[in-house]
Amino acid sequence: MDYYIRFFQEGGSFMYPIALSLVVGFAIAIERFIFLTSAKNSNRAVFDRILPLLQKRDYQGALNVGKSSEAPVAKIISAGLVRMAQSPRRDDIELAMEEGVMEAMPRLEKRTAYLATLANIATLLGLLGTVIGLIAAFAAVANAAPSEKAALLSSSISVAMNTTAFGLIAAIPLLLLHAMLQSKTTEIIDSLEMAGVKCLNIISSATTAQHSPRAQETPKA
Repeated sequence: MDYYIRFFQEGGSFMYPIALSLVVGFAIAIERFIFLTSAKNSNRAVFDRILPLLQKRDYQGALNVGKSSEAPVAKIISAGLVRMAQSPRRDDIELAMEEGVMEAMPRLEKRTAYLATLANIATLLGLLGTVIGLIAAFAAVANAAPSEKAALLSSSISVAMNTTAFGLIAAIPLLLLHAMLQSKTTEIIDSLEMAGVKCLNIISSATTAQHSPRAQETPKA
């Protein structure tokens, strides 16, 4: 522990903004992970409730379930059912569902991009701290005695490199978290599109059957 404390203290003032970037990045990653996990679970639960209702053509029941839930998939299916009441055309229903997906995407992708930005900031701060530390080190060596220059320069460079090392220590996990959350977000968006297509096929097949010529024939007396 003493080594890490000394390592941080010797790095200079640039260690503090790098540490702040790391802490903020971890806070964002934890919040996003909890949100995305909750969204994935709620989507699955709501879809399992709505799908049997659609298969039984209980559209009002499915719409009630969709309106009572905050899950993204519920809003997408509800948008399709509302549009179906206005127009039975598959293209119109599909456009309404696609609009629902577009509305859900910003909430799912919110703040995830900050992780990559914070990783870049941490790396650049580390490099900047090293450059400034080297400038100070060479300036100090210029005024030192010849016998002390080698020892003073090596120790000063070692201290200056601490900021680069800490910047990379902060950037690497942030980039890994960014990739993980981005993959999780893409998975949820793909599942929303799949659920929308599956529900659209059920709704369209039922609508087509209702409007087919055979279904509209009047029975003979």
